[in-house]
Amino acid sequence: MAAPASSSSRPQLLTLDVEQPPPPAAPKPGPSQGRRPCAVAVLGDSLSDPRVGGGGYLAYVQERCPKTRIDNFAKGGWMVNQMRRRFEEEVLADPMPGGSYSHLVVFGGVNDLYSDLTAGRTPPKIESDLTRIYQKAHERGMKVVALTVAPWGGFKRYFTQHRSEATLSVNQWIAGEQRAGAIDVVVDAYGLLSCGDPEKLCAEYQPPFKDGLHFGKVGQNKLGQALYEAAFKDCE
Repeated sequence: MAAPASSSSRPQLLTLDVEQPPPPAAPKPGPSQGRRPCAVAVLGDSLSDPRVGGGGYLAYVQERCPKTRIDNFAKGGWMVNQMRRRFEEEVLADPMPGGSYSHLVVFGGVNDLYSDLTAGRTPPKIESDLTRIYQKAHERGMKVVALTVAPWGGFKRYFTQHRSEATLSVNQWIAGEQRAGAIDVVVDAYGLLSCGDPEKLCAEYQPPFKDGLHFGKVGQNKLGQALYEAAFKDCE
């Protein structure tokens, strides 16, 4: 306690050295918040391959989960059967006990859908390859995150009514696989990136691309936000 003031001094009420209880401590991050570093493998095509302008949606997730490892196995032009082979040869060959990945993101199918005549790719074949990927990932303890085929009706050189119907069929199948428990999380890129015409990308998402298939930063960020909210909010 401070010494008593003299009779000639004015009271110092605002400077009394009175012992006060300590202020409450600020909450500290801890296990109760549920956030943890994750390890993510990505299978995809040009929409996920940063070498050809894709993958911005993954950069969005990485910015919000800086301690999370994202290994991108996507390659422009690939069909789902090619993704499956790389998954089996590289991701499943991971030497760490039990596998090192906590999540697998799968975003593909459009190259198959317009290669029905040149490569014989049909919805049943696409679904068979995806099924194998999903099953193998679950066997390794990975959480499977699937994105539906994005709208590509503006890709006029290859888009037809038959391929439109095939796209809807594959996307409906993906949604059904989540209900069946084969997929843990589905992000509906088809619905998310269209406006007005459900078969076409929103005009604002297309620049700098002009082909009706690939989408730029605005669309990539839109997809990244949806992916983060749906699958990676618990990752740091």
